[in-house]
Amino acid sequence: MKTLPEKKLGRHVRMGIAAVMLALLAACGGNKETEQGETVAELPADEQPSSADAARFLTQATFGPTTASIDWVHRHGYPAWIKAQMDMGRNPHRAYLDAVQASLAATNGTVSQTHFRESFWAQALAGPDQLRQRATFALSEIFVISFVDGNLAGQVRGVTSYYDMLAEHAFGNYRDLLEAVSKHPMMGVYLSSLRNQKEDGKGRVADENFAREIMQLFSIGLYELNPDGTLKGGTPTETYTHEDIKGLAKVFTGWSWYAGPNLADRTDSRFFGGNANPDRDWRPMQAYNKFHSVSEKTFLGKTIPAASSADAEGDMEVALDHLFNHPNVGPFFGRLLIQRLVTSNPSPAYVGRVAAAFNNNGQGVRGDLKAVFKAILLDPEARTYDPANTTYGKLREPVLRLSSMLRAFDARSTSGRYSGLDDTDSITSSLGQTVLRSPTVFNFFRPGYTPPNSAAANAGLVAPEMQLTNEVSVAGFLNFMRDKLRPNASRDIQPDFSPLAALAGDPAALVERVNLLLMSGQMSPALRALVVAGVSGRAMPAATSSNADAVQAVKNERALIAVMLTMASPDYMIQK
Repeated sequence: MKTLPEKKLGRHVRMGIAAVMLALLAACGGNKETEQGETVAELPADEQPSSADAARFLTQATFGPTTASIDWVHRHGYPAWIKAQMDMGRNPHRAYLDAVQASLAATNGTVSQTHFRESFWAQALAGPDQLRQRATFALSEIFVISFVDGNLAGQVRGVTSYYDMLAEHAFGNYRDLLEAVSKHPMMGVYLSSLRNQKEDGKGRVADENFAREIMQLFSIGLYELNPDGTLKGGTPTETYTHEDIKGLAKVFTGWSWYAGPNLADRTDSRFFGGNANPDRDWRPMQAYNKFHSVSEKTFLGKTIPAASSADAEGDMEVALDHLFNHPNVGPFFGRLLIQRLVTSNPSPAYVGRVAAAFNNNGQGVRGDLKAVFKAILLDPEARTYDPANTTYGKLREPVLRLSSMLRAFDARSTSGRYSGLDDTDSITSSLGQTVLRSPTVFNFFRPGYTPPNSAAANAGLVAPEMQLTNEVSVAGFLNFMRDKLRPNASRDIQPDFSPLAALAGDPAALVERVNLLLMSGQMSPALRALVVAGVSGRAMPAATSSNADAVQAVKNERALIAVMLTMASPDYMIQK
């Protein structure tokens, strides 16, 4: 089957896809995240967070605050919002792709990466389950697979189902998440654990790729840690050796494509990719014991004895349980999530509190991700804003800069498909980042990245997102945003600046509204004065009965000036 360019699809097909998207959004409530708790009692006035504090919380926990969501959190508080969000259902992206595929059947077309990104942006911008959306995006930057890999570029339904899997387990248990990641065929393709065969005594050895990364990136990290994430003993001590990798690699032999519900379905042909089950791209990999190692497997102080018969499923259970219970997991994984949501350089005390929640959710359960996300977002270090603290915060990655603007100004899709934000890889004319298109398994940026010869480096700090940032990418982002902010009737996703334009006669009030929505009220006096001056510099003609259109045009321009100057500022780029 061939992929058809959008412009060659018939009008009836395009309208059918739009109807699918609208129906799916309607099924999950459209952009109704603020109606999630109408029965929740309001907090007493003296216990309500300020609007600025609510916006700051939502900047960490969502794809960007909106006027309505700020008001909800202001009235009901953080814990009530988190509970309501975690109680929500989810809307799988694969449902959209399957519906699109059905609508393309008559044209012999098939889904493309574009359709995944349509669904991603629809839910990121208009989905009510914003905490799950944001958590899933964070997890996708830890448990990385990527469309950039040539073996995954055409596996659209499979990669989409992988993202759905992360969403499904985002508020479950880390142990279940780790197993789902390990068994997903797209991870199997990406890190070559799919069709991984046992050693043969003739030179073939088990593929070590996934065994290495499940330790280094997904669970325990490179160095032994104290419960607060600091280095055990004060110096780097490696958590594993190459011998550990070799032993663990044997565990992940004998896994391949889903074949069917019966053992008889798991033929040699299907192990090697033939006679494909139509759902193999999204169903978990299955164990083919013929290809699984029966020799001794020793890793991280654990030994699975040699066996007379292969048991790929049992060996994986033992290995994942051992990794799950490693003392490094809580501080290592907790710190990664803190970095993705709140701050690049959390204090050891902050990491320790989150690791403690991972180790025990208060009811004796280890790995409860609901408890972990609550601990991250409700921690005093997350909820305290100190403008004088220059080591706190994180650089906004490009996708989140764009989403914050579009959500702040209630962007909607004219077609209902949320198209037009497809490949945004270019650093010269776009974001320099596209969802699920990381260049490597190490994500778009490494958690320990520090810009060389910088003040951050001299202070011993990390700034992961700076790995995406340079003079060219900043200029490209600003040019891209200037284009997206300007009115354009042909553009599908349109932000609504009319509420800002209504304030244009009062530049200070206009800028303060932008300050709340985009910067959580954190504009410095110097930046505020600069933006107010920029807005005021666009002269407003005196209104008459004959120039209403001209006056409105200037109001619109003032609104765009306020937004553009704010988003171009270094202050905006740093989320605090």
